[in-house]
Amino acid sequence: MTFPARALMVLLLGLAVMYVPTFMRLAETVWSTDEQGHGPLILAACAWLLWDMRASLFSPSNRPAPGPALALLAVSTAIYVIGRSQQVIEMEAGSFLLTLAACILLPCGWTGLRKAWFPLLFLVFMVPMPGVLVQALTMPLKSAVSVVAEQVLYWAGYPIARTGVTLTIGQYQLLVADACSGLNSLFTLEALGFLYMRIMNYTSKVRNVILGVLIIPISFISNVTRVMILVLITYYFGDEAGQGFMHGFAGMVLFGVALLLTYGVDRLLAARFDEHGGARGER
Repeated sequence: MTFPARALMVLLLGLAVMYVPTFMRLAETVWSTDEQGHGPLILAACAWLLWDMRASLFSPSNRPAPGPALALLAVSTAIYVIGRSQQVIEMEAGSFLLTLAACILLPCGWTGLRKAWFPLLFLVFMVPMPGVLVQALTMPLKSAVSVVAEQVLYWAGYPIARTGVTLTIGQYQLLVADACSGLNSLFTLEALGFLYMRIMNYTSKVRNVILGVLIIPISFISNVTRVMILVLITYYFGDEAGQGFMHGFAGMVLFGVALLLTYGVDRLLAARFDEHGGARGER
């Protein structure tokens, strides 16, 4: 049973009417910050993934499931209305996941929804993190980054000391700000790791889980490297250098180190899993 093209266009139009204003609001607020700037990339990647699997989703063998789809749509609409009316952007944006799932379930049925599980899961990284969660995680991460950066540089022979999350090296003091906690880079790198695993299409679930978990320490190591680079730049070239172009350059180094470590870990996992049915599968 196929889904009428005209009905599909109406469905997509309704989705756009509901959520284009939400995306515009996100673009003007949350997505315009360094912390959540990856949101549009996540949305674009999800759209590409769904487009890439369109033939499979709209296979004639997939049977529409209007009943469950409408029930799920009612729930997502309620969440959307509450989030929109109360200005809770996390609820408003989060409802998009359920609404999109309902829009897939309606024409493509349960089979299509199962096939689209990854793009839907991937969209979680687009939703802004609740402020309470950010506050709860930021301080411990800042403290851990400060401690490790201080110890490594002290072992390397640099005159460095730490008070809380403030690092003192030579005549300079550097505060490890919230942006340097690594929470944002962790979220972004985890999303990139998921996308990498999807593109590589590894058949071993164990391998994917291990790589996904290891991205957490990889992100931490990369962020510590970034902080140490900023400390050393300030020590050798002064405050202006540390807060100017080099600050942005250190951010690029973070992602460069993370990508190299991720690829290195992936190659180590390949030595174990490729010989036991963990190589790339057919798409």
